[in-house]
Amino acid sequence: MENSPSAPPHAPAPEGRRGRVLVVDDDPTVAEVVVGYLHRAGYAVERAGDGPAALERFAAARPDLVVLDLMLPAMDGFEVCRRMRAHGPVPVIMLTARGDEEDRILGLETGADDYVTKPFSPRELVLRVESVLRRAGAGTPAAEEARPLSGAGLRLDPAARSACRDGAGLALTLREFDLLAFLLRHPGRAFGREELMREVWGWDFGDLSTVTVHIRRLRGKVEQDPARPRLIRTVWGVGYRLDLPGDGEAGEAGETAGAAGAPESPESPEAPEATRAIEASEVSEAPGTTDHTAGAPRA
Repeated sequence: MENSPSAPPHAPAPEGRRGRVLVVDDDPTVAEVVVGYLHRAGYAVERAGDGPAALERFAAARPDLVVLDLMLPAMDGFEVCRRMRAHGPVPVIMLTARGDEEDRILGLETGADDYVTKPFSPRELVLRVESVLRRAGAGTPAAEEARPLSGAGLRLDPAARSACRDGAGLALTLREFDLLAFLLRHPGRAFGREELMREVWGWDFGDLSTVTVHIRRLRGKVEQDPARPRLIRTVWGVGYRLDLPGDGEAGEAGETAGAAGAPESPESPEAPEATRAIEASEVSEAPGTTDHTAGAPRA
């Protein structure tokens, strides 16, 4: 990989105009590429090469978003993310050479809002930073989107970013909250993973297994029995649907015949072979980009 990234086609924006980002990566070349692209996109960027340094900078001045490498010396990215999240919500994008599904799930459990696998397109990473920050609440929600949502014992307040079930608070990540809010706004309607990625994530590209993992994590927090979900249902060959009391019975005919009483798989509605192929694939580069990739796994 070249030492200096090719300049994006647009002119640099004033530094810091779009927020502050902390980049944590022990690979100086990867960090230089990421910092350069974010700086050109108009962000104020700080950099740390390990976990303790990242926590020190985080405590000194909390950033608007953290781009966090998973494989760090002394303290891995999971632990860094846990410690940051202990001080309050902050959007985190995990950056790693490991693409295993278990790592994605653990990253989401510790509060990561997105997960990008090396090698990656720096321009795509900038787009994901923009998307996560936009979803994190830059600006006041529209009146319709800010109204409280409720159903099946769930209650969400989008303006306050709070959620509870049967009066007990729910610890939802940024994406889990947005996904549940979207489903509560459209009960009884089935959505494909591509549609959910576009409507909730704001992406027209990316790894669709990201949606699968978030559905699984969300079921684990809102279902009485995640192995037999009664709220967030899989519609085989289509996607997912939120059933609320009174509107779910009619949809039962759309479920797989003979599935009643059997544990419902939290996996994607795709065929198992297709799901494994998707989960094994790396995040693709954004359409139309020709940038070199950053962060190929080190030998």
